[in-house]
Amino acid sequence: MKIKPLYLYGGITVIAIAFLIFFTSRNDTSNPVINSLNEMPEDEIHKGLQNPVQNPPGKENVSNEIKHQMDMLKKEVEEDPGDTLKMKKYADLLAAAHRSEEAVIYYYNILNINPRRTDILSSLAFIYYNQKDYNKAADLTGKVLLYEPDNTQAMYNLGAIAASGGNKAEAKKRWEELIIKFPNSEESKLAENSLKKF
Repeated sequence: MKIKPLYLYGGITVIAIAFLIFFTSRNDTSNPVINSLNEMPEDEIHKGLQNPVQNPPGKENVSNEIKHQMDMLKKEVEEDPGDTLKMKKYADLLAAAHRSEEAVIYYYNILNINPRRTDILSSLAFIYYNQKDYNKAADLTGKVLLYEPDNTQAMYNLGAIAASGGNKAEAKKRWEELIIKFPNSEESKLAENSLKKF
């Protein structure tokens, strides 16, 4: 599955900043596509919600099928708390179902088993970013780069987090470094476009 950028708006003028957060490693295809803030995600949990203005997504309108799937996964995780694959799947479903507080618990449980899981660090960064806790989001994204120094998504994201937190100088620095180090990457092109909007 191809992950789409999420566009954020903020500052004095409207600035569109693509924010790529991957819930898993680049090869995993089991997670929802990230869309702009104006569109519903294209995943099992959100399909069928036609009018987000009249019926905004939330815990209350998760489909019965998804609730059943979540209940089954929760039971499996409780029976085998060492199975990080099932735990991640359950945490991803919780996060997509707008139950991020619960998802965070399971993501941290996975990190307690393997603290170098960059997919989990990225998932947590995404949750904290959405909660506007830019310091935690930046810290977790920095840890991704500690384990994967050439992770261009994380490099771009640090710039996007800085920009969203109002630190344009830091965002510019991060994006310019990305462009110099990885000029042919997709994230480098996003960085160039984001810099033009400053």
